[in-house]
Amino acid sequence: MPVFKSPFGKMFFDQRGSRAAPPILLVHGLGCQVVHWPDSLLDGFVDAGYRIVYFDNRDAGLTFECDAQPPSIPELLQALDNPSAVEPVYTLADMANDAVALLDHIGQSGAHIVGVSMGGMIAQYMAINHPKRVFSLSLLMSSTGNPDTPQPGPEVVGALATSIVSPTRDESIEATRKSDRLFGGPHYDSCEVGIGRFVESAYDRSNRPNGVLRQLAAILSDGDRRSRLRDVQIPSLALHGTVDPLVDQFGSRDLADTLPNCQLRIIENLGHDLPEPLIPRILQDIVQHIGSVEAAR
Repeated sequence: MPVFKSPFGKMFFDQRGSRAAPPILLVHGLGCQVVHWPDSLLDGFVDAGYRIVYFDNRDAGLTFECDAQPPSIPELLQALDNPSAVEPVYTLADMANDAVALLDHIGQSGAHIVGVSMGGMIAQYMAINHPKRVFSLSLLMSSTGNPDTPQPGPEVVGALATSIVSPTRDESIEATRKSDRLFGGPHYDSCEVGIGRFVESAYDRSNRPNGVLRQLAAILSDGDRRSRLRDVQIPSLALHGTVDPLVDQFGSRDLADTLPNCQLRIIENLGHDLPEPLIPRILQDIVQHIGSVEAAR
């Protein structure tokens, strides 16, 4: 099992592709584990000539867990409108430090960073605090933390909350499938072609609802990152779907307006998911972007 002891705790990671190939570091979203990356996406990057490195964030999968008391659902709901309503156990910047520790462990000076949702927010802090370690940024379904970003509807918030607090395996799996279908949008069934396919294997590998609550606190308490992002000169790509009910496409449009060197790609019929029919398009956009950036090995 590929694990290492970072300065913060034990971290699980994996790799594919030639070690001589340019590296891509993949950073996943809220509560997600390495098993939530579709093989078609991973192998697509390898086939394009890259080495991919991917890992479990803290409080998810087989990476270290924080033992502090998680925030309550009511506290997190308050933080939707008032980031100061919740006190995070750790920050998104702390999670970015975890990713940099992984680069240190594998002996990489830096990498192309691909972040999905929360992973895109973590990637932003890698660029803000560790710019020399970031060759390029590809930010999927993410945002700047701008308070003007439209909030998810009550049915979306309710589905997320239910998937977190469901007490038994069967109830949790059913609730997570329901939320994944909702997040994935109306065009592709997440449980057939998206990350909803991985619900059972993810639950049996590691079920850590308190970790999801602590990660949510890190997201909701972070606030507006635009003033810091305006100084990031790293070549960036913001990619979003037209039917994302969890993070409105305003988030990526705002990233493209804020980051000085950022392109925007909007994908029709994509929700908050990685559905198989759209993975070739996602790969094309990211590989084209990364390929345009000259990076050190």
